[in-house]
Amino acid sequence: MKNRNHFGRGALFIAGAFLLLGFAACNRNTSGGDVMASINGRKIYRSEVDKYYANQTAGSDQQPVGEQAVSLRLSILNELVSTEILMQRAEKLGLLATDEEVDRRLNEIKSPYTAEEFNKHLQDKKITLDDFKRDLRRSLTQDKVLNKEITSRINITDQDVSNYYNEHKAEFNLIEAQYHLAKIMVSGTASAQVHNLQNSKAQSDAEAHKKIQMISEHLDSGDDFATLAMNYSEDPETSNSGGDLGMAPESALKNADPATRDAVMKLKPGQYTPVIPIVNPTNHQTAAYMIVKLIAKEPAGQRDLNDPRVQQAIRQQLRDRREQLLKNAYYESLRDDAKITNYYADEVLKNLGAAK
Repeated sequence: MKNRNHFGRGALFIAGAFLLLGFAACNRNTSGGDVMASINGRKIYRSEVDKYYANQTAGSDQQPVGEQAVSLRLSILNELVSTEILMQRAEKLGLLATDEEVDRRLNEIKSPYTAEEFNKHLQDKKITLDDFKRDLRRSLTQDKVLNKEITSRINITDQDVSNYYNEHKAEFNLIEAQYHLAKIMVSGTASAQVHNLQNSKAQSDAEAHKKIQMISEHLDSGDDFATLAMNYSEDPETSNSGGDLGMAPESALKNADPATRDAVMKLKPGQYTPVIPIVNPTNHQTAAYMIVKLIAKEPAGQRDLNDPRVQQAIRQQLRDRREQLLKNAYYESLRDDAKITNYYADEVLKNLGAAK
């Protein structure tokens, strides 16, 4: 489930951007005024950069200062420049995201929340609904352009897969058995936050015990483990992914608490454990309850090229690697064809140079 990542990533696909208040006045020059950059005549204004800054720093206890803040501010502007270049390319290709596409994606993101919860998320990140929809449009547009120009054109051949396997054969020799696990966890800690689709949270040990028993009964009735995890699990790290814990080596299980280890080691793929109490080692009281499912078990040994899982893993890795390379080259090519003026970068050079 990707819905909740939109708030964690910020309103746009921009990593780390902070405002240097000391440069707020220095960029008001005759060339740009409050314009921080220009791309083929289209301008990026200070107010837009400030909005992303406020979003990214919302709730932060420490605010970067000095040259660190300048560097991060340049980073957010650089991302906005790249976004604008791609949006202009989308216009030429007729690939701008439509209102219908934006509304559909918005409804998907809002679905796990109540209206009040969703609005609070927006308020916490200091953005409006219009801001959020604007960035959804940008994100969807970016996906459409890159899919047409890059992703859809990537072809990984059987020979590519064979060559990779022969060059990295040792990667497919498992030294020890691997366990693919998933879990559903419930806790009686009232203050803990939940991220499941039902916003379901036990408020006491008695409620947690009752809730995990209810989940166990649903599993015994044939209900899907991943669906129950997404709806009811209180583990913030795995509930959105259906409780999936990924692959774990057998040695990791041996280091787990005896109750969990013994229960999991008895499972066959597709089976799940009884309810396992999680005991606090400090006070020896039950802190939570969980149910663990063994999705698959991989025995130790060499995997052959004709193993479908090996081929799928290699093909995906080669595709991801090639896609990232081509995307980087694509962005550089678009930049080469664009007329970009970065007024803020010019001012940073001017003012820092004068200070030395």
